[in-house]
Amino acid sequence: MSKAPEQITPALDPEKDLAGLFDLKGQVAFVPGGAGGLGEAIVWSLAQAGASVAIAGRDIAKAEALSEKMKTAGHRASAYAFDVADVSTIERAAAAVEKEYGRIDILVNCVGIQIEQPITEVTEVAFDQVYTSNLKAAMFLAQAVAKRQIRCRSGRQIHLLSVRAQLGLRDRGYSAYCATKGGLVMLIKQHAMELARHNITVNGVAPTFVYTEMIRHVMENPEFRNGLEARIPLGRIASPKDVAGPVLFFASPGAGFVTGQIMYVDGGITASQ
Repeated sequence: MSKAPEQITPALDPEKDLAGLFDLKGQVAFVPGGAGGLGEAIVWSLAQAGASVAIAGRDIAKAEALSEKMKTAGHRASAYAFDVADVSTIERAAAAVEKEYGRIDILVNCVGIQIEQPITEVTEVAFDQVYTSNLKAAMFLAQAVAKRQIRCRSGRQIHLLSVRAQLGLRDRGYSAYCATKGGLVMLIKQHAMELARHNITVNGVAPTFVYTEMIRHVMENPEFRNGLEARIPLGRIASPKDVAGPVLFFASPGAGFVTGQIMYVDGGITASQ
């Protein structure tokens, strides 16, 4: 009588293998740009999943105010100053987080700006500012955190992008923004390949327009807003919490086999264009 083949599918212990898929207890998350409208929702979601949160930004008073609010709510949080235009401050901020918490498990890069200028009016100064914030800062934030994660042989890196990494925007001056977000897609893929052997994943979350101060000038234009909502299959503009969920997924144990990917959080707009 022939012997039954050995089972390939591993035995599943639901309590051990599935219960903690989105549990970040004991993890340390470094969130540059975390005091912004989108960053704040992400910071709270990470903390509520159990992570300690290090909020960094140029406006240290704003970061400190948020960290104090979080501590009052029972979370562990702290604030650090850095300037995207000065790479040395990125390294100093990462070193300070490591000194306080002992390590950095998760990087969520929420840094980014947009300066809208039609192609015939783009200035070198404005283009360089957008490049520095959206792409150069991402490179050196990733580097500063990767050096520390490599020593621990594990980690998560998540960058915020935009659907404009894949789609141009008709009749708007988005040259610098689209170019830098598109470049960030390839930076994510390359870093994912370099860091995979260290058990570090690198992914991106790319929303469409989200209700934050960054898009106030757009949302106050009824014609543009109505046209935008009409193009989005789900028929609405995103809320910050719509973005926080996908970030939490990439940061969690549940995304341990996902790297080099971009999740478009866009109400279906990229599926339809």
